[in-house]
Amino acid sequence: MEAVKTYRNVNKLDSKITFSVSKMQDIYDKRGGKVDEPHRHDFYTLVFTEKAKGTHKIDFNAYPLEDKSLFFISPGQVHQIIEEKKSYGYALVFSADFLAYNNISTSFIEDLNLFNDFEDSPPLKPSDIQFEEIRQTIEKIFSIHQSGMSYELEAIGALLKYILILCTNSCNLSSDDISSSKSLLKQFKGLIEEHYKKEHHTSFYAELLHITPDHLNKVVKMQSGKSAKEHIQSRITIAAKRLLYFSDLTNKEIAFELGFSEPANFSAFFKKCVGMSPSQFKLDS
Repeated sequence: MEAVKTYRNVNKLDSKITFSVSKMQDIYDKRGGKVDEPHRHDFYTLVFTEKAKGTHKIDFNAYPLEDKSLFFISPGQVHQIIEEKKSYGYALVFSADFLAYNNISTSFIEDLNLFNDFEDSPPLKPSDIQFEEIRQTIEKIFSIHQSGMSYELEAIGALLKYILILCTNSCNLSSDDISSSKSLLKQFKGLIEEHYKKEHHTSFYAELLHITPDHLNKVVKMQSGKSAKEHIQSRITIAAKRLLYFSDLTNKEIAFELGFSEPANFSAFFKKCVGMSPSQFKLDS
């Protein structure tokens, strides 16, 4: 299998650059309209479309690429934009170092519920008023980025944080989402990230959180619409897909890497969750 492109730095010519913004139409012209191959980044990406038609694939899920939409791609996610015609909008990319430089904490990013590194990542469709406010702010960022003004990164950092706040408010979250139950979901997802390669059962995570599996499932379902088991399965499935796509590991090696005692158990799990065998997924990819 050919090595899949991974962008390590925001700017491939200068690793010290931590933020960049480009017009989507310029990216399209630079590629001559050719579709980029599936790839992943080691940094955050925000795609803002004013006019677009096509498909945006994120972690092997396909979403419509449409007018007035925003996509949030986390570091490590597989991502590909397939345009039926030239898109108009902006692509903003920024690293963890950029966030740290502007005192934007990782916990703030996690609390926003915008960047989902292993959950579904559908586009955000703000209202017309919200969209216009976001558009004007992104255009201001673009202008500042081109100007070379003093304290450029600080100004961009403040405006980027404002955009993220605007976006999370446009999700129409209820007051219940800003509660202890939301904190529990965050803790649960953090524990999944830490233990998913070995622990696949809800009871393990409930015990770490000092609650019953039923209570954990109830809170997680209320906050996310998915059961605790579905969250665990989603993380394992995404890891499996990435390994199948990006590595030359055998199904047996992937099974053991992800905590399955037998390759057959992994194959059955993958087929149940994805609808095809690991081998078929690898061929189709």
